[in-house]
Amino acid sequence: MFSLLLFTFVASVCSQSKLLPGSCDFESSTCGYTPDTHFRSWTLNKDGRFVTVDSTSEGEHQEAPEEGGVAAQRGEASARGVLLSPVLDQEDWSCLRLVYQITGAGGLEVLLRSEGKGFDRPLWSSQAPSDSWVISSMDLPNTTEPYRVAIDGSPGELQGSSVAIFEIHISPGYCLECNFEETHLCGYRNQWNTNVNWYIGGGVAVQSDLPSDNTYSNKIGHFMYVDSIYAKTFKEVAKLVSPMTTVPMSGCLGFQYQRGEKPGNRFSVYTRDQLGQYQEVWNAASENQTNWVADPSEWIPVQVDVKAPYPVQVVFEVAFNSQRGGRVKVDDITFSSEFCSADTEPTFDPSIANCDFESGLCHYTQDTNLGSAWKRVAVKPNLFRNGDHTTGAGSFLLSQSRVTPGSRPGARFSYVSRLVSPLLPGNMKYCLRAHYSLRGFSQTEQALVVYLQHQSSKKQEKVWTQGERSKGIWIANDITFQTTQPSKLLFVSICRSFWDCGSVALDDISLSLGDCELKAGLSLSVPGHCDFEAGLCGYTQDKRGDAGDWMWRRGSTPTSYTGPRGDHTTGLGYYMYMEASPMMPGQGVRLRSRALRGSHLPKCLRFFYHMYGSGVGELRVHLARDGEDTLLWKRAGEQSVAWLRAVVEYHSDYQHQIVFEATRGSSVRSDIAIDDIVFENGPCKEIEIHVANGSSNEIE
Repeated sequence: MFSLLLFTFVASVCSQSKLLPGSCDFESSTCGYTPDTHFRSWTLNKDGRFVTVDSTSEGEHQEAPEEGGVAAQRGEASARGVLLSPVLDQEDWSCLRLVYQITGAGGLEVLLRSEGKGFDRPLWSSQAPSDSWVISSMDLPNTTEPYRVAIDGSPGELQGSSVAIFEIHISPGYCLECNFEETHLCGYRNQWNTNVNWYIGGGVAVQSDLPSDNTYSNKIGHFMYVDSIYAKTFKEVAKLVSPMTTVPMSGCLGFQYQRGEKPGNRFSVYTRDQLGQYQEVWNAASENQTNWVADPSEWIPVQVDVKAPYPVQVVFEVAFNSQRGGRVKVDDITFSSEFCSADTEPTFDPSIANCDFESGLCHYTQDTNLGSAWKRVAVKPNLFRNGDHTTGAGSFLLSQSRVTPGSRPGARFSYVSRLVSPLLPGNMKYCLRAHYSLRGFSQTEQALVVYLQHQSSKKQEKVWTQGERSKGIWIANDITFQTTQPSKLLFVSICRSFWDCGSVALDDISLSLGDCELKAGLSLSVPGHCDFEAGLCGYTQDKRGDAGDWMWRRGSTPTSYTGPRGDHTTGLGYYMYMEASPMMPGQGVRLRSRALRGSHLPKCLRFFYHMYGSGVGELRVHLARDGEDTLLWKRAGEQSVAWLRAVVEYHSDYQHQIVFEATRGSSVRSDIAIDDIVFENGPCKEIEIHVANGSSNEIE
């Protein structure tokens, strides 16, 4: 049965396909792949054909890390094996296909390591165990800089766990492209249906009633086809699904198809995102063919523009209405980053609507025809006022809705502040994130509302409203919305009456394309980057000499008049903090990052810290290497009731870790918290703003 080829990967690959440097079948060697000596080594099986890293407790075949090195200091590092490819210098897009197996428990991650940069770029990861070899595809973007592929295997602690690599194939072009000449079918698979399915057509002396393929124009070549002969019900659907891309896909999708018999089917092409949402990009009816092709063996070329600012699958779907629905064939799928039509508008850059209000209103405007303006303010944080969300000591927008009676003769007690975004194109899905904080409202349903104002009709469509109090903290609000026509966003604050009024703070507005839920699920954690929403991101406690623990928490800390009331990321999420109550003055706790690579380039560390309380001690940041610490940054004593941003620029030519050390002060009101840690290459673009406690405001 030829359909079995869609579900079982055959290890051997036809020699017709061009393979690029970095490919390896591990038949008798590792093809220039070498272990990162800071981690456990991969082992080439004695019979060849695969490499593996195991969770064996004996470790006879594992190379120990250097004494005193970073890996020897941390169990997390010693459990990992990192395999590095030879240096690759490929300026065009290419596709890496990995055949792997995770046995028991563990994880596998593939990263791009650019020469001279200190942080690896994640391409793909998996923690799903399998009983057989699995194939995964990932796009390698075009670049002018040489790079290596880093394969990071982490077997779990469960006895017998292992991570193995069978083959690595790197071929020219995008992973979506396929001529179906290789037995792995480029990762395309049939979505099984009881009656109708996609099959492989062509091949020597096979199914001679089928036409020649498009690639070689003979019966030796292969293509995919689906036939209605086994259809049983009124509507049977067959789906041919590409692998999920690992990068956004915007450009020209091309393919060849045949649909020569009398139509009894609907042939369509969709994109499908990781939430399972479909978007039709083409169907055969759009070709406006009034007469079917007389020659059923003629291949018809199609080119269609795809705009997907996030990873997607391409789905070729055929729906039959009877057993006489005919046959559809597909071959030679291609993709280009250039759009098919010169008239196609480029993908919209949503960052035009981003604003942190540090230097003004960006591209936003005020509508004061029906009310008052939003004020841009800088506030010195105290118990009754928040600092801004961006830095803790910068600027944000404030709707001072309460108006003194008599200031506007004849004014009604319904005051409105309107902030208007730049124009957004229609027929697109957007993800909006904005941080807000409310004070003084007894009823909040109109305190902050977000509308879409359509350009043509001026009609306003409500997309979000605040229904609960924000408890005086910054809360992140994620809104997914779709426009049918060009529109603008309106941020509106309304007071119902003089007695039911208050203030609304707004900061850090950002806009991206796609669904907010999709965006949240797609982010791959980069070593050293952490918002603590899904765990500790590889950070570990340094137990040696620690008198307490860093705690993972959401909400306020248990001790009153110290610690934050919520995290910095969303206001409702998680952060790390030192609970001072069980500790003695001068005792401390240490939190270590994962191992970070050295580089001759400067590095920039940004994080947010919270040091509020009458007995707050000290927070230090160290660079740890070879058992020695180098102090990079410190703060001592109470700093602010708000989250403050720290910016630290440093250099390290060698592999290292970053250590956050918090020390208890004179009393239990000494809780210290950290959140939203970000590492970047290059010098820091921002400066750290120092803030002093106080109560004065600066209003623009």
